[in-house]
Amino acid sequence: MSLVRRSWLAWLLAVVVPGCASQHASVLGGSVQRRPIVAVEIRAAHPRAAVLVVGCIHGNEPGGIAIARALRHAGPISGIDLWVVDDLNPDGVAAGTRQNAHGVDLNRNFPWRWRRAGRPGDQQYPGAGPLSEPEARLAHALILRVRPRLTVWFHQPLGVTDRSGGDVALERRFAAVSGLPLRRLPRYRGSAATWENHRLPATTAFVVELPAGPPSRVQLRRYVRAVRTVAGLV
Repeated sequence: MSLVRRSWLAWLLAVVVPGCASQHASVLGGSVQRRPIVAVEIRAAHPRAAVLVVGCIHGNEPGGIAIARALRHAGPISGIDLWVVDDLNPDGVAAGTRQNAHGVDLNRNFPWRWRRAGRPGDQQYPGAGPLSEPEARLAHALILRVRPRLTVWFHQPLGVTDRSGGDVALERRFAAVSGLPLRRLPRYRGSAATWENHRLPATTAFVVELPAGPPSRVQLRRYVRAVRTVAGLV
């Protein structure tokens, strides 16, 4: 068995929670450097809607990974088919860079008003074309397959809930439970949440900007509670 296959198998074994048969992990594919990108499905009985949580898309903003892991260990949410991707940019996390291993800002690589700009390694370099990067393609395919009614994308370090263009009542509720005030951040070409809100107009995707640094235990519980609260409202 190759080193890559062994690492994927180790990850899959790690995400299975003993005694929690409702969880199913699947490898969506690999990053540029062939690190596994895994989605974990926590499916409640008779779900009415799907919800997606992405813990990290910018490699130097990894605070949401801990929230994603805590969320999938918290068990199913009544009526919800919950999908969790801990880390969409494992190469960036390993290198401590915003971009992936090609020097692309994955949150500028989605097909919503994408525009060529800059060069690899620039802070917001959008890539050679929309969905040029394997990580963005994997997320794009998962979203179109699952069609989540709600998607939460974690970022750092502004400490706010972004009014991202979906159902503002859900965003406002998340802000109230999480303690991260609701603000409207700038819209960027090629961003994942904006693409999602335009591509699937009956759904809501929004960005949560965590404070800098790893979340404390108190914050972790609060953020998990906020996700579960808004997921239960869709």
